[in-house]
Amino acid sequence: MPPQSSAAIIDRRLKKLLRRFIPRRIRAALHGYRSLPARVAQLEGRLAEPTASAPHSSINAHERRVFSQNGEDGILEYIFQMVGVTNRTFVEFGVETGRECNTANLSLNRGWRGLLMDVDEDAVKAACEYYAEQLGSEAERVKIVAARVTPDNINALLRQNDIAGVIDLLSVDIDGNDLWVWQAIELIQPRVVVIEYNASLGPTRSLATVYDAAFNRFDKHPSGLYHGASLMALARVGRRRGYLLVGCESTGTNAFFVWEAAAAGSGLGEVTTLQAFYPMQPRTYTLSVDEQFDVIKGLEFAEI
Repeated sequence: MPPQSSAAIIDRRLKKLLRRFIPRRIRAALHGYRSLPARVAQLEGRLAEPTASAPHSSINAHERRVFSQNGEDGILEYIFQMVGVTNRTFVEFGVETGRECNTANLSLNRGWRGLLMDVDEDAVKAACEYYAEQLGSEAERVKIVAARVTPDNINALLRQNDIAGVIDLLSVDIDGNDLWVWQAIELIQPRVVVIEYNASLGPTRSLATVYDAAFNRFDKHPSGLYHGASLMALARVGRRRGYLLVGCESTGTNAFFVWEAAAAGSGLGEVTTLQAFYPMQPRTYTLSVDEQFDVIKGLEFAEI
């Protein structure tokens, strides 16, 4: 497969931003601009801007974007400064082309190794080409696999790719079954977990979408607001698994958890969901969090 052009990559990234953050009626209005680099820069700039409110926890002062979608790169550097590292190994799924993900800075700039997975075979091919180009003779440090990750196959996928035991980082972003997959993982013990939460469910509801192996958020509801799990639901699952919620990044997309054994003596403390929660900024341009939930509250949810 020939390398993707810059325009194709930009268009792909913008489509992801539109699908994830912008209500359908707004996306329709923007349809004619989807391939314009200037529009991409404008949208990404808005998403990367820090919130006007004060930082909610210690991690927010460290937000910085290198390859991550928002400020995750800086937060992860800060967390690992506090808790230290062991084998510099990661697992991340839902990476698309791997150019904008939570582990790229670690593998490309810090010498980490690990496993990347995505369901889109074309995206995985593009990621393989990109990492081969960037890492050269060290390309074997990052293995990239095309797979639809589910609770039923996650441990087999890890076993097939020789990932087991304690690792430093797990990052989960699959826009649907995130909580169910995290809950099913048995083969690895990540010291830090980054996982997407659905801010449209608010900070106090403990809800997740009902498991569906072929989950597609826009098939479930045209708004795209029905996906994943609330921050409270993730915090409860994390607590059962021995993880402390230490905060969320300020665009209201990802939550950060640290394994209790790693957090001990580090200075990183657990925060409540009310302390950590940020609404998803672009969604609040048109609807409040309560209004977002009103759109989807008639759909089926699992209580966690």
